[in-house]
Amino acid sequence: MATTSLDDDLKKLLIGLPMQKSDEPLVSIIMNCYNGEKYLNEALDSIIQQTYKNWEVIFWDNLSTDKSADIYKSYDDLRLKYFIATEHTLLYEARNYAIKKASGEFYAFLDVDDWWAPEKLEKQIPLFSDSEVGLVYGNLWYENEQNRSRKILYKKLLPSGRILGDLLKNYVVGLVTIVIRRITFESLHHPFNSEYHLIGDFDCVIRIAVDWNINCVQEPVAHYRWTGDNGTNKNKERQLQEIEHWYNAMKQHPVISIDNNYLMDAKNKLLYMKTKLEIENKHYFNTLSLINEIPMGLMKLKLLAICIIPKKILSYFA
Repeated sequence: MATTSLDDDLKKLLIGLPMQKSDEPLVSIIMNCYNGEKYLNEALDSIIQQTYKNWEVIFWDNLSTDKSADIYKSYDDLRLKYFIATEHTLLYEARNYAIKKASGEFYAFLDVDDWWAPEKLEKQIPLFSDSEVGLVYGNLWYENEQNRSRKILYKKLLPSGRILGDLLKNYVVGLVTIVIRRITFESLHHPFNSEYHLIGDFDCVIRIAVDWNINCVQEPVAHYRWTGDNGTNKNKERQLQEIEHWYNAMKQHPVISIDNNYLMDAKNKLLYMKTKLEIENKHYFNTLSLINEIPMGLMKLKLLAICIIPKKILSYFA
């Protein structure tokens, strides 16, 4: 556990920083930024307002051309640390660079267009008292910026424990909610896959779930902002390519590859994503061919509904 000396606390008192409890381990909050000025204040304020006080922010500026750096540097808090890339990289390569600068016993992640509930870290860090827990996540608020609506993303009980199979069947872990034990991250064969721009957190969480328990806070601990301009929404074809690359890599994984159910769930998810993209691109012949490959179940029925029912009607049930 991280501790602070009396001298450290006096220094913090003199410069106006809050003093953390002596038994609070340091949490490194990884914040990657590329032209994030629009919502950056809200994201940073949600960190400052955390009821858990022993944290540092590792802000990795991926060569922004807007006022992101000026906004970040306007905060007078020694826990906020700034780093700038020497060249612009894919997002998960940038996350790896940021993590190399981190000193914490735990890693948390907040992108510049999302924000946290004030008690997020206070609720999650105690769950690591179980040494077999490598990652803690939580539910989240889904904030639709386009129609100004808000909803809790997951209504059903979220899984915890050894949940590899659960996550391959229905992935429910939002990056904005997760905290990872440092030694868990370092135990992985490799960190975030630097070839990924969109699915690096999914790949990392699945690999953690192979060997570690995962715990969960059932209530929302963060807010995910959907603007219609989010990276995943703009790059659906890239996301599909990355998922296909990941699926082919998992065929060689020493654990996932030996359980046919694991690969089948991943394959069905891949087919579902491919089919949705073909529907959006109005490639109906390819759509029918892909739907035929998916076994009968809820996933197949959803796709058939998307094909048959007009989009305006479906939006009322979203």
